[in-house]
Amino acid sequence: MQESSMNAQRRAHLADRLSDADGPSSVDAILVSNLVNVRYLTGFTGSNAAVIVWSGSAPAPAGRICTDGRYVSQVAAQVPDLEAEIARNCPEALLKWAVSVKPHARIGVEGNAMTIAEFADLEELARELGAQLVLRRGTVEELREVKDADEVEFITSACAIGDQALASLIDRGIIAPGRTEREVARHLEWEMYALGADAIAFETIVAAGANSAIPHHRPTDAVLAVGDLVKMDFGAVRHGYHSDMTRTFVLGEPDDWQREIYRVVQAAQQVGRDALVPGAKLSDIDGAARRVIADAGYGEYYVHGLGHGVGLQIHEGPGIGAAAGGTLRDGATVTVEPGIYLPGRGGVRIEDTLVVSDSGPRLLTTTPRALRVL
Repeated sequence: MQESSMNAQRRAHLADRLSDADGPSSVDAILVSNLVNVRYLTGFTGSNAAVIVWSGSAPAPAGRICTDGRYVSQVAAQVPDLEAEIARNCPEALLKWAVSVKPHARIGVEGNAMTIAEFADLEELARELGAQLVLRRGTVEELREVKDADEVEFITSACAIGDQALASLIDRGIIAPGRTEREVARHLEWEMYALGADAIAFETIVAAGANSAIPHHRPTDAVLAVGDLVKMDFGAVRHGYHSDMTRTFVLGEPDDWQREIYRVVQAAQQVGRDALVPGAKLSDIDGAARRVIADAGYGEYYVHGLGHGVGLQIHEGPGIGAAAGGTLRDGATVTVEPGIYLPGRGGVRIEDTLVVSDSGPRLLTTTPRALRVL
C-alpha cells in the first residue's frame, strides 16, 4: 500500500473512533499535536506540526496539517493528500481553521501533548472563537497498539539488524574479558548503523558483573572479566520503527548460581511468550511469568513489568505489568522481558519482541535464548 493511502486509512479509522464516542467525550474533530501521532497519521517527520481530523459523523472537508516555514517542501512531499497550513503555532492555527469550517465546534485535544500553559492559552482562544476544547487521552495511541503489515515489516527489519549486529560482535570476539562496557556498547551501535539502522532505539545497555544486577545500567569504563554475567539490552530503528532485545552471556564457565537464575528467567520468559493470546488480560500475562520466578524463590528480585509495546516509540502501549488494565489485542507488537537481579552479584534478563496473533505469537528477534558462554 502506498504510504499516503496507508496514512489516509489510519485517519479514517481515527474518524470512525471519534464518531463512536458520545456524551462528554464526543467531539467534532480532534487536534493531534503529539509529533509521534502526527507521523503515524500523516507520514510527516518535521519537528513542528499538528493535524486535525474530523469525526466520521461530522460533515466537513478533509483534515488539515500544519507546520512552519522551514518545512514547506517537506510537508508537500511527505503529505501530498492533505492541505497544509503554514504557521509557527500550529494548534492555534488549526483551531482557527476548524472554527471557520464549523462554528461552535467541539475540538478534542491531546491532554498528554501540551503543557498546562499551552492548554490554557488554547482554551482561552477557543472561548474567544466560540468553540469548546475537550481533553482526550490515548485516542491515537490506542490505534497504534495494533500494527498493520507495513509497520510489522519495519519492526522486523529493525529486529534483524539487532540480531545480525550481536552475532557479528560474538563472531569477532568483541564481548570478551578486557573490554569495557562502553567499548562493547559503541561497537554494537556502530555495527547496527553499518547494517542499515537509521538510528539507535535507545542508549545501549551493556552491564557486566555486579552491574548486570542494575536493570537499566548505563555503560561505564568497567572492564569485563572472566566469570562475569554480561547483560546487553539494545535496539535499532528502521523507517521510524524500533526493535528491542536483551541477551545475557557469561564469560567463562558459569557458577551454579548463575546457571540457576538463568534457568529460571528462561522458563519465565517462555511462559510469558506462551501467554501472549489475543484477549488475555495484560495483568494475567505478567502474572504467569512472575509466578515462575516467585515459585523459584526470586520474586523480590524481579522488579519491573513483563513487557511493553514497541513501534514508533520504544515504549508504547500496551504495558504488560501487574497493575496493567485492559487486554492484549491481536496485532500488537510487544516485548517479553522477565529478569532476576541479585544486588552486588549479578542479574539476568532475556527479552524478545513478538507480534501477537490468533495463531500464536511470532518472534521477531531470533538470537537463541540458551545460556551462552563466551
